[in-house]
Amino acid sequence: MKKVLAQGFTLVELLIVIALLGVIATIVIAAINPIEQANKARDAGYKSDASELVSAVQRYYASQNQFPWTTLNSTEYPTADKAFGWVNAADISVGLCAAAGASCQTTTASPAPLISSYELETSFLSKSWIGTGVGAGDMLYIGKATGASSGVYVCWVPKSSANRQNLINSCSATSTSACKMMDLSATGGFTASGTPVKSTTCTSPNDTAWSPASGLLPSCAECVPE
Repeated sequence: MKKVLAQGFTLVELLIVIALLGVIATIVIAAINPIEQANKARDAGYKSDASELVSAVQRYYASQNQFPWTTLNSTEYPTADKAFGWVNAADISVGLCAAAGASCQTTTASPAPLISSYELETSFLSKSWIGTGVGAGDMLYIGKATGASSGVYVCWVPKSSANRQNLINSCSATSTSACKMMDLSATGGFTASGTPVKSTTCTSPNDTAWSPASGLLPSCAECVPE
């Protein structure tokens, strides 16, 4: 009776399989791009927070007949006609934080107008863009042009390459009115019609202008309302 000998893989075959698995893994990781996915999630969160903040300010104005910054400083902002911003949305002048920096999240002082009026819940103060050590590219910015009828805008710098490219593409279209990339650093900050100044500064997702230096306003940003 003949014996049948079990035959395994040779070393060369194993190396080929390992190499193929490595190539497949590289392709899968490149397709998933976990950093890009995390940046997209971050941008979606910022857009949601920005929309919520705009709505809260609008509701406050409707109920109080003044903006929260007028409630806090009627000398500087006596009426709704006065322009406001662009400023960090966590700045105490906005009416969201009752104290600056990390104290915004821990202070026992009387809540700021948007919180005390229940337009926003206290939990809103735990957002990542509030506190110390937040870079200029990770803040939310709020602003309003001159005129009571001018809208309130909240803007941020997107991190996702795809989202950045979408903004760039919108400003490359034939109609400039479709441009959704805004320049908060522009002189005056707003157009004569009360909308943020459109930007053509950033021409690629890796443009250094997406990363404003500390203390400077971003020249490439996305805003709500669009």
